[in-house]
Amino acid sequence: MTTTLTVTTSTTQYPVIVGAGVLATLGDRLTELGLRGTLWLVADEHLAAVAEQTTTMLQAAGYRVHTITVPSGETSKSFTELHRLYDWMIENGIERRDAVLALGGGVIGDLAGFAAATILRGVALVQLPSTLLAMVDAAVGGKTGINHPLGKNLIGAFHQPRLVLADTNLLATLPPRELRAGWAEVIKHGVIRDASLFTALEDLAATRGWNAAHPAGWNAADAELTTYLTEIIARAVAVKVAVVSNDEFERGERITLNYGHTIGHAIEQLLGYRLLHGECVAIGMDAAARIAVALGLCPPALVERQRALLAAYGLTVTIPDETDHTAILRLITRDKKVQAGKVRWVLPTTIGQVVVRSDVPIEVIEQVLSSSAG
Repeated sequence: MTTTLTVTTSTTQYPVIVGAGVLATLGDRLTELGLRGTLWLVADEHLAAVAEQTTTMLQAAGYRVHTITVPSGETSKSFTELHRLYDWMIENGIERRDAVLALGGGVIGDLAGFAAATILRGVALVQLPSTLLAMVDAAVGGKTGINHPLGKNLIGAFHQPRLVLADTNLLATLPPRELRAGWAEVIKHGVIRDASLFTALEDLAATRGWNAAHPAGWNAADAELTTYLTEIIARAVAVKVAVVSNDEFERGERITLNYGHTIGHAIEQLLGYRLLHGECVAIGMDAAARIAVALGLCPPALVERQRALLAAYGLTVTIPDETDHTAILRLITRDKKVQAGKVRWVLPTTIGQVVVRSDVPIEVIEQVLSSSAG
């Protein structure tokens, strides 16, 4: 099954294609888009074999392709790796009609995307997400960038891709932990905008006898289950597509996609990216829901229901003991969502609906941090 969604904004329009095996259609799709220049394939080092196969396929379709691999992990979203990409592209003669292809998870998409946004003042970008997190969130919407020592994602640019090709077969390459981390973003989309998606995830865990914590990871051999999971992933992608289409530059609704990210990003940075992004988002979602309860925005039952679903997908909501709560509060004030000196919190009112508040008392945040679910 293949699902085609379309991001439509005031500045651009592009397809987001989700399905098993769609990477094999890349050459034809690039031709349809009129992208006939040299291709610059930036791949996660763990996908070196996939990158080689993709390069061979594109060369057979008549394309000139340069390929480079980038070390896995959040630390690659750095000035060092960005400059390495610039050197590689400039030394090999990149031109404005060329296109950068980002093959990997959110780190590769952000890093390669920012290189594409800034080299020669911008060249075409194609996102080829290989992780669940990137498929449902990071690869869609045009956010690109790198981290700064003082904060995550503080340096970047909006640069919309010409195409997003999410081949769910690539999920079989993921370690189970990476897969679990990705489900946090899928669950997040259910909480912020699609209650029926949230219910479908509960059904998947409760009645189909499967969840992302299964040690086998993605079971591509089970065709029926793979089709069902691909449908769920497409529904989660549809949430991101709808929000980005309504608010390309995060001036309104798009901030809701940051549910769980305010505290999550702070923990991620404080622990030196030892925890995966999705793992930190799960912790942040639980904290945000407990803030909402403290403010009377939602009932405690919402916290328990969300916590149960996160647990079913192998995600903990406990803030690690070694995390400095004072440091979390300090990093929160540097969050890119801060406006007029106030932190904007995305808080749930019910499953499928959130509000944005800038009046959360510091005492409430401190109480939530000190009463972590552990």
